[in-house]
Amino acid sequence: MSTLQQLLREIDAKQERINKQRPLEQTQIKNLKEYFKVGLTYASNALEGNTLTESETKVVLEDGVTIGGKPLKDHLDAIGHGRAFDWMWGLAKDVELSEEDVKKLHVLCFQPSEGEQAGEYRCVNVVITGSQHSDRLPSHEEVPALMKKWAVSLPEKRKKLHPVQYAAQLHQEFIVIHPFADGNGRVARLLLNHALISQGYPPVIISPVFKHEYIQALEQSHTKPESFAAYIAEQVLQAQRDYIRLLRL
Repeated sequence: MSTLQQLLREIDAKQERINKQRPLEQTQIKNLKEYFKVGLTYASNALEGNTLTESETKVVLEDGVTIGGKPLKDHLDAIGHGRAFDWMWGLAKDVELSEEDVKKLHVLCFQPSEGEQAGEYRCVNVVITGSQHSDRLPSHEEVPALMKKWAVSLPEKRKKLHPVQYAAQLHQEFIVIHPFADGNGRVARLLLNHALISQGYPPVIISPVFKHEYIQALEQSHTKPESFAAYIAEQVLQAQRDYIRLLRL
């Protein structure tokens, strides 16, 4: 049995334990949403260089207070991601995902003042710094057709794959297309979590402490797709442990 299959078996066992405690009370759902909103907003932005700490992110999101000495952009990124998370959470009531949903997530992540390209596919070719596979990124002319094909393929993949494999593949393929000039990582992690939450799994928060491992897993996915699925499976297992601890299941 492969490492991935072993991880999926552990995930299935924990998910069965989680599902037995459902439905949750509305107060529990609200508290969980706010907990994951702060955690994911902090971690996802920190992976991209945002300097706000988790506690500072919480203050910005919940109290609307600015943090002295921190860049305005870092505050705007936190507010934007929090807004995108709220919309993604509501969207996760349905497993379906469209191109327009992806564009809306991108728009919500960015304040209007940050550029005219929010929600628009890139019109330039891009390079991922430090990646050995930048030459595999499609040209900007190819992006619209590739995104349409990607979105159309999702329902069939969801039927064939384990939910965790599906979520990992969705994320990995989106990153390979790299449809936007900026913000692809944040949107990819929101899409990953939409795929998980919509099928009953807790959100995954990839800690900036493990940024190197995350980037390496993405790099390896170009030649070994299962390695990235295994990495995401490990993150799902951790998310399940946190969920069980938070709810004392």
